[in-house]
Amino acid sequence: MRILLVRPPRLKQAITIGEFMFCEPIGLEIVYAVLKNEHTLEIFDMMIEKTGLISKLQTWQADAVGFTSLCVDVDNVLRLARQAKIFDSNIITLVGGTQTYVEPAAFYDDSIDYIMQYTTQSNLIQLFRYLSKKITVPPIDGLLSRESDYQPTGIAGRNEYIVPDINSTKKYRKHYSYFGFKPAAIIQTSQGCSKHCRFCMRWRIEGAHEHDQDIAVVFDQIQRIREPSIMIFDNDFLHDAQRIHELCELLERHQIHKNFMCYGSVASILQHCETVSRFARNGLAAVLVGYESFNPTELQAYRKHSTVDDNLEAAKFLKSIGVDAWASFILHPDWDHLDFKKFRRYLRKLRPEISSMTPLTPFSNLPLYEEYLDRLIFPKTDYGKWTFGNVSIRPSKMSLRRYYWEILKTNVYINFLMNNTWYLIRKFGFATLFRILEGSVRLTKRYILLMARAEF
Repeated sequence: MRILLVRPPRLKQAITIGEFMFCEPIGLEIVYAVLKNEHTLEIFDMMIEKTGLISKLQTWQADAVGFTSLCVDVDNVLRLARQAKIFDSNIITLVGGTQTYVEPAAFYDDSIDYIMQYTTQSNLIQLFRYLSKKITVPPIDGLLSRESDYQPTGIAGRNEYIVPDINSTKKYRKHYSYFGFKPAAIIQTSQGCSKHCRFCMRWRIEGAHEHDQDIAVVFDQIQRIREPSIMIFDNDFLHDAQRIHELCELLERHQIHKNFMCYGSVASILQHCETVSRFARNGLAAVLVGYESFNPTELQAYRKHSTVDDNLEAAKFLKSIGVDAWASFILHPDWDHLDFKKFRRYLRKLRPEISSMTPLTPFSNLPLYEEYLDRLIFPKTDYGKWTFGNVSIRPSKMSLRRYYWEILKTNVYINFLMNNTWYLIRKFGFATLFRILEGSVRLTKRYILLMARAEF
């Protein structure tokens, strides 16, 4: 079969963390890796391509078109799937990704033939063998089909660890970045997380405990990556000191020099200071740290395994070993004017190199959604608004417009005062500085528009 794998373009009005990073579509690279020996595949990244899907289908005749999707992509995926069906009603359409696991019902549509609720080598190979032979597809675990009214089959499962084929995105790789590092690749070395933060959906999708891949397999991937920078996007790569020491030994033995970034919890940083220091000597450039809040009560409610003082200690330690802290924070819907002021004051104490903030977002089918159901501003089917930038929970202590005003002020404070300009220039150069500032300006404009549209 000829299979076109598509990443849809992002909605222009969506406020996402993608303002500052633009990663490869690793889910599509995984599908490519599984199916490439039996089928002809191509990845079509519409976040880069200038041409539309129909133009591509006119020159690359596809038997099937597969889409990847986050919540914010739902409307675009359905629009593109309908275009594909109009172009050729015989084209088989499929969709997978985070949204299909969390809420597959978003794709119950005549334009979608199959929904991959989760992906394994077995279910992918089985499905496409049946499709290529034009045989009726029997029930397959993880697969929902239009023919069976999307009824679930088999037992609930989770995505399987599969090494992606990075050559599948070769023509696009120069465009992929992570904050100021460009070009940059991403890899995952472990699935699941035992921290169980209440606001996080990843551990619910990947598992409540870490499932680590053998470090030799990870190192083999690193050796094949040509980009000078690599983002390790495990939930908490620093959770296991032994694995990091094993990786450092391989890096030292083979004299591999890369800029590494990773997610790391405050608890893991403080528990493994010696290990993190060794990793820093072997290329660790930055850690994305979820400090989340200045408020001890909120940290406890979020189920963070750290305190406000722990955050300050971790920040001090990272500075002492020359590793940048890219800090993330959650804006709680019950904050008032004074809370935003306290938050900005707390930022001055932490002094992270880069900071980002997102309103608390209770995605559907997760516990927080039910908790805030009576305060949600828009329905769950308004998919384009479910981003990490829009305020989705009605504030309790100020109007929505005033709340957006506080976000706007804080955003300006972070991006034009707190984020160190000289750091950005020294680390990444003027071109990257302008790119990040351009993203900050776009973000500011969108918040101004949201504030203007919000009620008092």
